[in-house]
Amino acid sequence: MKLTAQAFDNLPSDRLKPAFDLIHYMLGEALQAEDADDVLTEMSERICRAGVPLARATSIVPLLHAEAVASARFWEVESGARSYLFPYTKESGEEYTRSPAAVVHETGEWVTLWLPDTPDETYDIVPELKQAGHTHYIMAPVFMKSGMAGTFSFATRSPDGFSPADIAFLRTVLPALAACQDILATTRAMREVMRMYVGAEPQQRILSGDVHRGEVMHIRSAILFADMRRFTELTSEMSAEQATQLLNAYYDCIVPPIEDAGGEVLKFMGDGVLAIFRAEGEGKQTCIRAMEAAREGLTRVNAADTSPRFDVGVALHFGEVAYGNVGSGLRLDYTVIGRDVNLAARVASLCGNLSEPLLVSNDFQRQAGIPARSVGTHALKGLKTPQEVFAVRGDG
Repeated sequence: MKLTAQAFDNLPSDRLKPAFDLIHYMLGEALQAEDADDVLTEMSERICRAGVPLARATSIVPLLHAEAVASARFWEVESGARSYLFPYTKESGEEYTRSPAAVVHETGEWVTLWLPDTPDETYDIVPELKQAGHTHYIMAPVFMKSGMAGTFSFATRSPDGFSPADIAFLRTVLPALAACQDILATTRAMREVMRMYVGAEPQQRILSGDVHRGEVMHIRSAILFADMRRFTELTSEMSAEQATQLLNAYYDCIVPPIEDAGGEVLKFMGDGVLAIFRAEGEGKQTCIRAMEAAREGLTRVNAADTSPRFDVGVALHFGEVAYGNVGSGLRLDYTVIGRDVNLAARVASLCGNLSEPLLVSNDFQRQAGIPARSVGTHALKGLKTPQEVFAVRGDG
């Protein structure tokens, strides 16, 4: 929907200034807001000040998120704004088809319901609206440049519902509301997708302009590398879906403890997990946090109820990782490289051979200062100098 001069034709003269003010806000100040709840609140209050008897407004946008399908923001005249994430479940699609959103997206037209005459079974939301005392409900589609589609909805408790002048006001300002929703939702989606696939630190650096091949940033950190033992053997007779399910069960054991301890997962490499814990001061406390995450991950592996059962080897090292853009032409990968990353991976590969669930390098042991048992000095593939490796109890 485009904002044109004709959009103002049916608008009473006393609504012109409030409409222009709201449009100016949505296309200016709102785009810089840090909290979208504040935008919805300001938008709704301006609509009320324009004389529209608004009691409830919502803004719903789809998400490109690992655990949620949409973000809903609700404003109510008595309680203000609140947010809700629609989780990703098997029922997500069914809930959508039972909502007016499915209709407005299919037809491109507004859905308008005079609630006293609307049967409860028309949409799942109708009983909720009636119970709250609403009389008139409108939902409008928002079609974004990215291909995503959102909605705005408006409800009133006025006995007469929204007047023709109220609806004219909402139709006049909706293009600006939609443009703001499009920009904010697309920006959020871009950040969330990048964070999911490259991690928080690379996301921040990429968006700040670190996109040229050869640029490298060094980070001193504790490095955690975990892999599932005998993954190929365990999954040789599985379907792709079954293997994926087993991998996700493994990640559910290893990843949350890393994040809870302040670590950051940088890469999933098949059945390998690479994470770092940024160094604080001399590094002792950092190493202790990494150790706690490793132990908790192994505890969860031991308690996991999966078929088949699986074992995990975890290695810890203290050193330096380098973020760098590598690739060719327009196709780059923002990845981690360096000797210390390789060393952590090679130590992890010893877990199976030595039948030890948790191994640490000499550098990590020296930083952490925790009890450990030497399991010898080993030549590690790709490294010129043999490394002494220590076993640590995986259960703390």
